[in-house]
Amino acid sequence: MMEKADSGQKLYTRMRLWEFPDQYVIEPTDGSHGSSLAVSRVDGSMQLIDKLPDSNSVRVPKIRTIFGVVGILKLLAGSYLMVITDRECVGSYLGHPIFKVSSLKVFPCDHSLKNSPTEQKKMETEFSGLLNIAERTPGLYFSYETNLTLSAQRLHDLGDESKLLPLWRQAEPRFLWNNYMLEGLIDSKLDPYLLPIVQGSFHHFQAAIGKDIIDVTLIARRCTRRNGTRMWRRGADSDGYVANFVETEQIMHLNGFTASFVQVRGSIPLLWEQIVDLTYKPKFELVRLEESPRVAERHFLDLRKKYGAVLAVDLVNTHGGEGRLSEKFANAMQHIVSDDLRYWHFDFHHICGHVHFERLSILYEQIVDFLDRNGYLLLNEKGEKMKEQLGVVRTNCIDCLDRTNVTQSMIARNMLEGQLRRLGIFAAEETISSHPNLDECFKILWANHGDDISIQYSGTAALKGDFVRCGKRTMQGIAKDGINALLRYYFNNFVDGTKQDAIDLLQGHYIVSVSRDMTPSSQKGGLEAVASFPLALSFVLTGFFFATLSLRQVRYDLRHLFFSVIWAGLSVAIAAFVRANGRIFCNRPRLHKPRC
Repeated sequence: MMEKADSGQKLYTRMRLWEFPDQYVIEPTDGSHGSSLAVSRVDGSMQLIDKLPDSNSVRVPKIRTIFGVVGILKLLAGSYLMVITDRECVGSYLGHPIFKVSSLKVFPCDHSLKNSPTEQKKMETEFSGLLNIAERTPGLYFSYETNLTLSAQRLHDLGDESKLLPLWRQAEPRFLWNNYMLEGLIDSKLDPYLLPIVQGSFHHFQAAIGKDIIDVTLIARRCTRRNGTRMWRRGADSDGYVANFVETEQIMHLNGFTASFVQVRGSIPLLWEQIVDLTYKPKFELVRLEESPRVAERHFLDLRKKYGAVLAVDLVNTHGGEGRLSEKFANAMQHIVSDDLRYWHFDFHHICGHVHFERLSILYEQIVDFLDRNGYLLLNEKGEKMKEQLGVVRTNCIDCLDRTNVTQSMIARNMLEGQLRRLGIFAAEETISSHPNLDECFKILWANHGDDISIQYSGTAALKGDFVRCGKRTMQGIAKDGINALLRYYFNNFVDGTKQDAIDLLQGHYIVSVSRDMTPSSQKGGLEAVASFPLALSFVLTGFFFATLSLRQVRYDLRHLFFSVIWAGLSVAIAAFVRANGRIFCNRPRLHKPRC
């Protein structure tokens, strides 16, 4: 029955999900009059049907409205249907509405699990529990009408035949967040249900410049090839795909003209890691150092194929662990730099410190020749290409979050000013800062963008966000950075391991099968069964609290000196035990043997 699906048919924008005891039925309700999709609750198999199943007093279905099918994920014995249960329109991309996923829900198709062995049921429960985390995935966006995975320049360059293809076939696989979960629907030729989704951010604003109205949009697209969380995904894999790789596109509309400027960020493209061990900043560990030149070469070869010329801007420190990592990066780049691949190191912390971010103008002066030469996309009122972007700036620090976002926002600001001069809106010396409303909107745009990417990778908003948002460092911003740094430490050690498992499962980096060598998570007994960071922290804080109380009473009674030493000693002992037994307290992932 699958041949009923028409590949040229548009995506369904609104559907009704019927929950029958033996199947789920997804009925289009947007006026498309297409066939409904029936999904078996026994094994997840799918078929198109023209008539809804009968209902009666015994067979009463639950009914809910949904706005898209994310896909189907198969585990050991059951399959799991993921759908969008709520959405929010957040703006438009090249004239097409863009929606943010407000709510996801997973529906199990696991009735066959009833006849499975006990051990398999147990493991299925563990794996399916990770889908509860998947339902809370932040920063998911989609469009029913245009391909959000492609930049404006790539969309403009699509051939007429490609533009007629279903959106999922036009999509850039690197940025298709639900690529793996769509495989079953693709095999069944269910094009009207195949909704491409990207993870990243989407923000826009309008502002007046005299009598002209400027519309600026900022889109971030996260790559799924080495997707994950801070500390748990670092560096590159053997194919050159790096952690936290994000394509950021700034689009400007003004008086019928459209300008687009793309930048990218990504982890240092070497084989390196930071093993979570309860220290605030785990040591940087380089892996298979002899492969570094080859891995870096693969990474930049891929970038050059996709973006043209590349300028790699390295913002890490020159001393300590960062310095050693930067040195290896620079050494690897020596073998592959060329006319269209440049490497530039800029010690952000040494030059800018923690407050003088305006000194980034030094960096801009050093790279402005590359930016002028490689430019940006510019389309006239007729949609004709007047100028195209021939290269990309690739920026990195260690996390590719905070220093990177400050730097990218500075470059984007200068490029937008250049575009406005090109269109005759700005005079030669006029800047965005000359227009307070435009200036404030631009700062907020990039600050929100930085927070979104940071939350997805580290669990907190970006550090140094006060400079991006306000144009200067503030005491409130510095204090907020301190709190976020502590939260990142907590998430790294006690939350992100399980979150990483969920990401690997959703994106096919770990495929569950009965034939795999799967060792169930060991049952912990004794102290390990109750050990957790909050519990350990409460013991430590309680110990120091009583030690402080006892010290205040020492001048009245020397016995309190003894108790102060006892309480302080217990606190230090517990802290030392937590440090020495990091593997007990750290939330390490259960999944292993990732798919290459």
